[in-house]
Amino acid sequence: MQIKKAGFLTKLVILGLLIYMATSLLNLRAQLQVHQEEKDALSAQVEQLAQKNTQLADAIENKDDPDVLEAVARDKGFVKAGEKLFIDVAN
Repeated sequence: MQIKKAGFLTKLVILGLLIYMATSLLNLRAQLQVHQEEKDALSAQVEQLAQKNTQLADAIENKDDPDVLEAVARDKGFVKAGEKLFIDVAN
């Protein structure tokens, strides 16, 4: 049995398919890289939010602690009775 050689048109079609597959592969690789970067950014954001949730959970647990209450009051600008508040207006 003899094998018939591929004609010029067949070779051209196969070459076209190979070029198409190569460009598709490169396009998919670029998309994969973009999505990987997005995934990394979202993972970092999830970790930051998890840390913030942990801090908020700790704040809820210690809401009646006098030291925590005083720290919150200082952050809000409150002072104790009898204290004098000096505001720096030079800035």
